[in-house]
Amino acid sequence: MPAPRFCPQCGADRLSRRVPPGDSHERLMCADCAYIHYENPKIIAGCIIEQDGKYLLCQRAIAPRPGTWTLPAGFMEGGETTEQAALREVWEETGVRADIVSPYSIFSVPKISEVYIIFRAVVVEVTGSFGPETLDYRFFAPEEIPWESIYYPAIRQILERYIEERQAGVYGIYIGNDDSGKVHFIR
Repeated sequence: MPAPRFCPQCGADRLSRRVPPGDSHERLMCADCAYIHYENPKIIAGCIIEQDGKYLLCQRAIAPRPGTWTLPAGFMEGGETTEQAALREVWEETGVRADIVSPYSIFSVPKISEVYIIFRAVVVEVTGSFGPETLDYRFFAPEEIPWESIYYPAIRQILERYIEERQAGVYGIYIGNDDSGKVHFIR
């Protein structure tokens, strides 16, 4: 998202990047009224949903990379909790109603200012319909998952780890980021 040209507070066109007094980070500030425009990361929330040993994936209809597969997930809206955002995205992208069981993974992508929060969830209802951002949705057995067509490497890693844990019957919570490539397990 591009930075605003005009100050949201006073309307002046004198925005510039500088370190505000008492702060440690460069921020977009208005030279007229000293308003600070914070540019915070976006939260992407979604779910891993299993039914009868198969995992729910949706096929993207929109850029970037239409035709690839991913877990149902998307941007959190204002006024939502992360859980509400995850369940709304599952509903919009797959027509599946679900209940969250637990958090599963928090993954940061600092280069593009995004944080992925993935929950474990169970199916409540499969309606058979889905929204315009999806070409298709399907429950895949692990050996049927189109691994080479998974949209984002972090999603692939999360799903691979989850399937291994499901088979072992032990789940953790993971945190990590794409800068270091390190993933930490919390039990």
